[in-house]
Amino acid sequence: MRTFLASASPVNTTRQPRPGEVNGKDYHYVTREEMQKGIDAGEFIEHAEFSGNMYGTSKAAIQAVQAQNQICILDVDLQGVKNIKKTDLDPIYISVQPPSIETLEKRLRDRQTETEESLQKRLNAACIDMELSKEPGLFNLIIVNNDLEEAYSELKEVLAEEIEKAQGSKKS
Repeated sequence: MRTFLASASPVNTTRQPRPGEVNGKDYHYVTREEMQKGIDAGEFIEHAEFSGNMYGTSKAAIQAVQAQNQICILDVDLQGVKNIKKTDLDPIYISVQPPSIETLEKRLRDRQTETEESLQKRLNAACIDMELSKEPGLFNLIIVNNDLEEAYSELKEVLAEEIEKAQGSKKS
């Protein structure tokens, strides 16, 4: 079974929940000590630090999705992509990016979920990631999110093709 990396799955994080987020649904909120203990024990397929907070996808989370015969979709940063490329997984890599840093800044400001400091950290990281994502072979596909519905349709189309391939290989 192939594991597909693109968008959302509960991961562990040391950051505080935003209003409306639910532990176990949006993320598994843990202390820095708990997270580091899991990393040291090799419990994570990938982990990274972003804006002073730790994020990571546990092997158990992926196994739980696979046990239900579902496709695992992860939302990871560039550090995570590079870590996952070192594993024996055979995913497709899709990067969904804003059309520009200016557009990203407007979207983040409109959300009103960031402090000025965290907003600047996110913008700096995004600028670096967008440049590094141009590395040949890093991503199978880059979707530019000019319009949410169009970006979603493009993502759905690619994932539907992958689901069809996976189902076809099961029948053989």
